[in-house]
Amino acid sequence: RDPQHHRAARPVLEAALRLRADRCERIHLAAIGAALEDDLECMRACLDDLLDEQPHDVLALQASQSIDYLLGDFARMLARVESVLRRFPAELPMRGSLLAMQAFALAENGDPARAEDAAHAALEINPFDARAHHAMAHVFESDGRPSEGIDWMREHQGAWTHGTTFLTHGWWHTALFHLAMHDGGGALAIYDRYVQVTHAPALGGLIDAASLLWRIGLRGHDVSARAARLADAWEPHIDDGICSFGDLHAMLAFALAGDGARARRLEDVLLHSATRPTRHGATTRELGLPGVRALRALMRGDTMRAIPLLASLQPRAHRLGGSHAQRNVMHLTLLAALDG
Repeated sequence: RDPQHHRAARPVLEAALRLRADRCERIHLAAIGAALEDDLECMRACLDDLLDEQPHDVLALQASQSIDYLLGDFARMLARVESVLRRFPAELPMRGSLLAMQAFALAENGDPARAEDAAHAALEINPFDARAHHAMAHVFESDGRPSEGIDWMREHQGAWTHGTTFLTHGWWHTALFHLAMHDGGGALAIYDRYVQVTHAPALGGLIDAASLLWRIGLRGHDVSARAARLADAWEPHIDDGICSFGDLHAMLAFALAGDGARARRLEDVLLHSATRPTRHGATTRELGLPGVRALRALMRGDTMRAIPLLASLQPRAHRLGGSHAQRNVMHLTLLAALDG
């Protein structure tokens, strides 16, 4: 999602390609090269071939699952991890990680009961598996059990807040549970303490911050000062030209802050992106521009223009990538616009 990471990765890949490598390592390098060329289908094909030969290559599975997530291809995510699980030696210590990946895939495929079973199986192997705890957050969200979700995340806080990549995102889930229980103040306190942007935040953290603050704003809370800081943090990503999911979250921040200049600039950038024969060009034409225009219409109070644009996103929103819980922000925005 972040072009800065692409630029940093290229010289590292070039150096790695000069090293001696076995066949497995060469396939991994080819997959990385494909990703840097934005050919994610080629990347997945490389890693699927590798997993057919070596189902114990958990790195290949994790990388594939990450790309499925970015593409919103949860059917393929579930099919792959379950295929690997059937062939994965039970005695290998990473089996718990596979079960955690299966749990997330099941939750995203609308099977929270099996997802919960898989997450518990993973936690029996490793109680500190942050992926399994993250999958449980999705189970509680999709099942409409916010109180249990808060209790779970608080009780197991030590497993996902220390030395993991889920710190901000775990608090994001916890804040969403508070919102589901009509506790906007609790969600705002979590935003202020754990989710709000800091110096040079990672893009994933910016996405969580924009999504959460927008949802809090939909509940009627005044978040204008926070939104202004968030818009400042998003400004360097206006020209990214790589991820429609990020573009929409940038516009959430600009709209929330009432930052018309940056909102116009982002739309202008996307008008150019939409002419390019790239994956981002395709998603911009299909989803990015309609979504950005809808949010700009809401900034102007023009719900009559915003509503059909937001409604047009719903059947294809999975192509934005991200989880159901994350993409739901656009559906909530549509409902708010319909309510006037």
